[in-house]
Amino acid sequence: MCGILAVLGCSDDSQAKRVRVLELSRRLKHRGPDWSGLYQYGDCFLAHQRLAIIDPASGDQPLYNEDKSIVVTVNGEIYNHEELRKRLSNHKFRTGSDCDVIAHLYEEYGEDFIDMLDGIFSFVLLDTRDNSFIVARDAIGITPLYIGWGLDGSVWISSEMKGLNDDCEHFKYFPPGHLYSSKEGDFRRWYNPPWFLEAVPSTPYDPIVLRKAFEDAVIKRLMTDVPFGVLLSGGLDSSLVAAVTARHLAGTKAAKQWGTQLHSFCVGLEGSPDLKAGKEVADYLGTVHHEFHFTVQDGIDAIEDVIHHIETYDVTTIRASTPMFLMSRKIKAMGVKMVISGEGSDEIFGGYLYFHKAPNKEEFHKETCRKIKALHQYDCLRANKSTSAWGLEARVPFLDKEFINVAMNIDPESKMIKHDLGRMEKWVLRKAFDDEENPYLPKHILYRQKEQFSDGVGYSWIDGLKAHAAEHVTDRMMLNAEHIYPHNTPTSKEAYYYRMIFERFFPQNSARLTVPGGASVACSTTTALEWDASWSKNPDPSGRAALGVHVSAYDPLPPVAPNVEKVSPKILNKKARMVEVM
Repeated sequence: MCGILAVLGCSDDSQAKRVRVLELSRRLKHRGPDWSGLYQYGDCFLAHQRLAIIDPASGDQPLYNEDKSIVVTVNGEIYNHEELRKRLSNHKFRTGSDCDVIAHLYEEYGEDFIDMLDGIFSFVLLDTRDNSFIVARDAIGITPLYIGWGLDGSVWISSEMKGLNDDCEHFKYFPPGHLYSSKEGDFRRWYNPPWFLEAVPSTPYDPIVLRKAFEDAVIKRLMTDVPFGVLLSGGLDSSLVAAVTARHLAGTKAAKQWGTQLHSFCVGLEGSPDLKAGKEVADYLGTVHHEFHFTVQDGIDAIEDVIHHIETYDVTTIRASTPMFLMSRKIKAMGVKMVISGEGSDEIFGGYLYFHKAPNKEEFHKETCRKIKALHQYDCLRANKSTSAWGLEARVPFLDKEFINVAMNIDPESKMIKHDLGRMEKWVLRKAFDDEENPYLPKHILYRQKEQFSDGVGYSWIDGLKAHAAEHVTDRMMLNAEHIYPHNTPTSKEAYYYRMIFERFFPQNSARLTVPGGASVACSTTTALEWDASWSKNPDPSGRAALGVHVSAYDPLPPVAPNVEKVSPKILNKKARMVEVM
């Protein structure tokens, strides 16, 4: 991942403005420590912080067409760039970068080329011939992007909020799957798949088709000129990513450069479910496995840095981002610059435990659609910003555009969790890789119950966070919460604690509006809380809040005394039974 920053149409084209743009761009240097570039054309500035994954030698940005009349700064990976280069055989390319095709595609096809790109991207393209520009973000929002407006009429674009929040009168996240054109002065959606309208599909489930689509998604993400590995928690999603990568690595360009021995990485508290399962999968696949241990105190000490980097006060995102943030630092220290991860599967297949309560296939499908649309504010944000904080790139094959088309076109009746038919969550995915003759994974791993990342790293992690927050947020503070934070009012001491930290870094009203809100249980949307009345009374994003479903669900709570400061911290923190989920 790279960092991009653009200021377009500002009233000041002085040297002082150039210095300010450079200063703001350096706030994104963690995203791209390998190179910095700045292009100025009149009152337009395009800055770039590069993390070199493809063509490290010559792919520095900004990038140009032949006569440099079109300039582009890009954060992303274009997996079909070699195919696109063939379609642009009459063009001359300056670099071997996968992103070099963008300026030439625009020159050839105008603004209508975006859907031709297979990959993840955020970019700003300046056409100096008429001083117009376009900005675009990938289909799901895997790469982060924000847009802001200055009082002088300028438009600001940044990979992270910290690049523009101090200088814009108003800003917001750039919507995924959209294009902004200066000629129109507005957004338009370029990504319009059938599932986006939430119409219920009827294509019969075919395990072979689903398996092939996922393998293709993983294989295209093996495009790299630098050392890489896989994140392996031992859960279904990361284990499938590792299994497919290990199976197809030999013969790739990456293998010729770095060898066929796959490296895998896992993080957790001592004795956590993920560490044990991850080691077992690594041994089965024959990867070089690296375990990173952290303590609850290590995580607590990192919370402020985590919130500064991931730019949210959402509770479940912070819980999961912290161990990923700590692990990413260790991975980068080993010389690895790219990892492949398993985000997105739960949203596509209804893998969260609350999907057990889906009343029918229509509601099941609509909830998966809602979850995918919101990914850019949750798991995509976490995976990208937790890793890029240390100059590490995370790739997510489950969110491949073509794979999503296949998976979301399956009749959701097949995705429904039905115990009488032996179907657990994500049954269609598990069944697709249940190969008796040439197994991808051990059976008990293939059918391991869902663990949310913040739970799987060790159950005492969340309990420790709650206890720490309770030491810093009093009951009196909670009584005034709705007056202090009228928007997305925190309903727990943990949420209040994170909100205080967030507002110190990002005090603007625009900043707080970028974070979603609403009650949730086990990562549900607010709408899905209506599926079970008992869950709506226990709105905690942990998977252990899925009472009656999770093997290690929270113990039922006794009535809370009026003066909660005198209640035992063990009751306040809802200690869970430490039953191992395997």
